[in-house]
Amino acid sequence: MKRALAYALTVAAAACAKSSGPARLSELRGPRLERGMPKPEFVLQRVDGTPFDFRQATRGTVTLLFFGYRNCPDVCPLHLANMAWALRSLPDVDRQRVRVVFVTTDPARDTPDQLESWLSRFDASFIGLTGTPAQIEAAQRSLGMAPAVREGELPKGGGYGITHMSQIWAFTPDDSAHVMNPFGVKREDLAADLRILTRGWSGPP
Repeated sequence: MKRALAYALTVAAAACAKSSGPARLSELRGPRLERGMPKPEFVLQRVDGTPFDFRQATRGTVTLLFFGYRNCPDVCPLHLANMAWALRSLPDVDRQRVRVVFVTTDPARDTPDQLESWLSRFDASFIGLTGTPAQIEAAQRSLGMAPAVREGELPKGGGYGITHMSQIWAFTPDDSAHVMNPFGVKREDLAADLRILTRGWSGPP
């Protein structure tokens, strides 16, 4: 009995050590990039009006970056809800290593107060950023993304919509992204990847 117990404890310890070791690309569930995407350098404004240097302010963290807008009818609220759920699923010590950054693609309507109030409905830790249309377009282009485009007026006084790319970029503490989650990603997969990425990054493969 003692020998069997000792063996079981040894196996459990080995499994724990393996799962807590540095993360590798092959473990990720989300679509992996062929090459690491360098974390872009752009400066926008937080909802309190202070500048936010994206690369510097998120250094040493796992950072989820997403572009969208408050009046988005489907993609944005679902992505944000999934990110909030995934974040809450993490142990506190891992959660502290994650930043979620949301950049509005509709600065004309997404005032700082409105943006802060809307994001807080999902998670109070979410960082909302805004800027001039030119600054936001430059930030998107720095990732190779097509800039968001304003659509025509919606019927019955519904305002206007905005066409925008919907991927979530996941940057690791090495200041690069190795996984990108498109619209439709399962929240369980997003949470699993966050648990992997917060373990530390050993690089490919």
